[in-house]
Amino acid sequence: MPKMSDTMTEGVIAAWHKKVGDKVKSGDLLAEVETDKATMELESYEEGTILYIGPKAKDAVPIDGLIAIVGNEGENIDEILKQFANGGGSQAPAAEAAPAEQKQESAPAAEEKAEAPAVDTSNIKAEVVRMPKMSDTMVEGTIVKWHKKIGDTVKSGDLLAEVATDKATMELESYEDGTLLHIGVQEGESVIVDGILAIIGEKGTDVSPLLNAKPAAKTTEKAAPAATSEPAANKGEVAPAAKPVVQNNADGRAKISPLAKKLAQDKGINIKEVAGSGEAGRIVKRDVENFTPAAKASTAKAGGSSSAPAGVESFDEVNVSQMRKTIARRLSESLFTAPHFYVTMEINMDKAMEARASINEIAPLKVSFNDMVVKASAAALKKHPVINSSWLGDKIRTNHHINIGIAVAVEEGLLVPVVRFTDTKSLTQISGEIKDLGAKAKNKQLQPADWAGNTFTISNLGMFGVDEFTAIINSPDACILAVGGIKQTAIVKDGQLAIGNLMKVTLSADHRVVDGASAAAFLQTLKMYLEDPIRLLA
Repeated sequence: MPKMSDTMTEGVIAAWHKKVGDKVKSGDLLAEVETDKATMELESYEEGTILYIGPKAKDAVPIDGLIAIVGNEGENIDEILKQFANGGGSQAPAAEAAPAEQKQESAPAAEEKAEAPAVDTSNIKAEVVRMPKMSDTMVEGTIVKWHKKIGDTVKSGDLLAEVATDKATMELESYEDGTLLHIGVQEGESVIVDGILAIIGEKGTDVSPLLNAKPAAKTTEKAAPAATSEPAANKGEVAPAAKPVVQNNADGRAKISPLAKKLAQDKGINIKEVAGSGEAGRIVKRDVENFTPAAKASTAKAGGSSSAPAGVESFDEVNVSQMRKTIARRLSESLFTAPHFYVTMEINMDKAMEARASINEIAPLKVSFNDMVVKASAAALKKHPVINSSWLGDKIRTNHHINIGIAVAVEEGLLVPVVRFTDTKSLTQISGEIKDLGAKAKNKQLQPADWAGNTFTISNLGMFGVDEFTAIINSPDACILAVGGIKQTAIVKDGQLAIGNLMKVTLSADHRVVDGASAAAFLQTLKMYLEDPIRLLA
């Protein structure tokens, strides 16, 4: 069972497309697998005959668990089954190939084990500083700036570095006293959670056993130079680009996961040029994502130094920030797993405009139309609790508290700080809190508690002149409200043509939780409050 998503721990066989005895070729569809995110296709990596199928349809299988065996017709598979039965499943993917290949690969595996014995680090007077998990959705962090260098003395509480997460730039403090002996990651590079950042200990301590005890942290931009603690190499010499070494099957085909294969096809990447980092050299998703053809890279670099003449195509490429990666991952998960439907309604804002002008004459803080929408939404949510629900997979949670997330645009993307217990706060309190959270978001000062716990979300593009739009649900919320601008238009009022100030709002709802009638009823209540704001005081 391959790992088809970053949070997947097991997969459920939705349907088998082959049976025992069937002939298969590389790329043939074997089965459909339900992950924690979606139902995905599982392709064969081998050519041969299906000799064994373990799980039946609807059975769950853990990552690296045995699904099926493909080999030569009539081949004895007893040893492979014994290997899995004895808990050797994680060693078994090599067993998918022919027996001769198994024997060839078993020797290197034994050598690997011999080369990487357990290293006793208990007597080493130094501690490894690893990348902490600074938010609930963080999978890696980028070093923005180091505040210490190798050889510096550090104390517990000293600022070591600034780390950009998917939400904000945060400070990394030292928990140890000693000397900074090693820096594993340079500024601008990314490290997975728990990856090695630095080593602190007694001056002169040999840190190589600590580095050899576990592999150094993987970076998404380039590998952290091991020579950080050594003199820099001569910058005038440029080493020739090494050609990737790809692990192939006996027939010359590269081992590659279905997801990596599809990604490579979409990007037009020749998989024979990609070096695999998975088990037995298998190419996985991250290898394709991080692959840059050497020739193209050098050409792009050379081309970037001169201005592009007229009529010549040119472009800039930047590394995807942690925030943008998270936006892409979370919104893709939401859009492709939650069945969205949309309900739009027009609201006459004439009385709301009058009320706002009157409020702002005496209020200590200026109240915006968005503040009024937030307050009215909180009141409407109290009357329609199903809209204030969350989808939890096998449960639907109806929240009795109302925490409204406010989408805030920042330079790198989008953040959603939360106004807690919105229904208990006055308009001026809501206004002040939104202004404060918005300023923190733009200055990258939000803390994890500021963006956690939303039960409903509002996204407003009215200030940009947008009439109406649809928003993607901010999971696990069941709904999000998209608010357009207020526009003067002709309306019929008391049988007469008049000028009215109309605002369109669109509710995006998760059909697993909310039905169309419930969504429409919520918007009717919201419309009632905004068209007659005095009702908010009741």
